[in-house]
Amino acid sequence: MQTEVMYSPAYATAKLTMKAGEAVRAESGAMLAMSPGIAMETSTQGGVLKGLKRAVLGGESFFMNTYTAQADGAELYVAPALPGDIVSWPLQGAALYVQSGSFLASSSGIEVDTKWGGGKTFFSSEGLFMLRVSGTGELVLSSYGAIHAIDLAPGQSYTVDTGHMVAWTEGITYNVRKVGGWKSTLFSGEGLVCDLTGPGRIYLQTRSTDAFLGWLIPKLPQPSSS
Repeated sequence: MQTEVMYSPAYATAKLTMKAGEAVRAESGAMLAMSPGIAMETSTQGGVLKGLKRAVLGGESFFMNTYTAQADGAELYVAPALPGDIVSWPLQGAALYVQSGSFLASSSGIEVDTKWGGGKTFFSSEGLFMLRVSGTGELVLSSYGAIHAIDLAPGQSYTVDTGHMVAWTEGITYNVRKVGGWKSTLFSGEGLVCDLTGPGRIYLQTRSTDAFLGWLIPKLPQPSSS
């Protein structure tokens, strides 16, 4: 599978070119267009229980679509629901953690599962579970806004707003905390942050869906009391 990211970073789409027999898994609703000679199958990818676990706990779709090329050069276009960026991340037996909503597509050698985050994620906007993605192949992630990568050296730390996290490699340690005291957490507009310590890579998104909803919802028309 070859991945070409187009129209980045505002309204990115990914063009996936496959050889005959290659398969791509994609989130439900991610397909933008495809060339002739691609067969599509919809399933829970691992059974009903795994589909429920991924949907209820990981915030992803219950069903996933598998696109299989019937001839060399078959093309599949995928795009996220929100305007933003896309990044292709090759995996060679490695694992990483992905925020809910950022998984877009992957080659068939990639496994997507949910993982218990422990008490340190209890107060984070991502909840108690996150997606654990592992295996060998090509992973395609999406974001709200542009994607920015930061490579952390061993022992190097970075603090990131939880609403701006996209993914990070396994091996990075992290801790979710308040920004200062409760007054700062409630009124500074920053909320909760995540301290990440390397070695490894983190991907950030330049916009936050939580911040956008916080701006939008007060502006929506309110129902009449009558």
